[in-house]
Amino acid sequence: MKKVSRLGIIGGSGIYNLPEIKNSDWVEIKTNFGKPSGKVLIGNLNNIPVAFLPRHGQNHQFSPSRINYRANIEALKICNVTNIISISAVGSLKENLYPGTIVLSDQFIDNTKFRKNTFFDDDIVAHVPISDPTCINLKKEIIKAANKSNINIIEKSTYICIEGPQFSTKSESFLYKKWGADIVGMTSMPEVKLSREAEICYVNLSLITDFDCWNDKQEPVSAKIVINNFQKNITKIHSILKKLSLNEDFLHECNRGCQNSLENSITTKLDRSNKKNQNKLKNIIKKYYNII
Repeated sequence: MKKVSRLGIIGGSGIYNLPEIKNSDWVEIKTNFGKPSGKVLIGNLNNIPVAFLPRHGQNHQFSPSRINYRANIEALKICNVTNIISISAVGSLKENLYPGTIVLSDQFIDNTKFRKNTFFDDDIVAHVPISDPTCINLKKEIIKAANKSNINIIEKSTYICIEGPQFSTKSESFLYKKWGADIVGMTSMPEVKLSREAEICYVNLSLITDFDCWNDKQEPVSAKIVINNFQKNITKIHSILKKLSLNEDFLHECNRGCQNSLENSITTKLDRSNKKNQNKLKNIIKKYYNII
């Protein structure tokens, strides 16, 4: 595959294709962490090269807990993705965040239980900084694109990621509100953590589809409500992506440290004793180590 910097787009519930991508082809990517959710659509969106991956598979056959997040992020890394926009359907935990609203998340609470959330879980350890988990540069470009599209966008929020696939109980929903979360979803974790380990700039772009189940004035969330509201507002997401793709400057090296996060983060001495795992991690750590 030609080495060109790409924008990675991870499609959430309701986004299984991006018809605006031109000169495209679905490509099967083999990773060292198993099979991704499916083939990656490689092509161009206006002025920029892109790689699109449907998170749940093209038939929505993978529940949030069954998604191979590590394979998905490594596949995008292999495609030379330098920036990821992760699109999600989420529930609102605030009265002033209505369904149909577009939200950017700058903080996350990981309330998942069963997911592989690191590439470094064998005999090589890395501790990457994640106090500011999303890329400020990419976030600013998305805000500009939304403004050009005359789309109101909430610039800050805290996203709590739950295991799923069930929605929250009412008690859980009230607890998340007390914790200070603004929106609730099932897929941002461990995407954001793995993207940081892979040195890829990451931003979550969420569309609010419901009020979860804390708001007695509204019908409790259901899959039907989520999909219907997402489809009603999907053109907003498409418009932001199209405006963003008119300028490729943001694809170049990030000055916020996202693309150098592994520097000084690997604490294990790399030698013959962990050579096998070094080779497994070659797509993630090859920037720093000459793996034979």
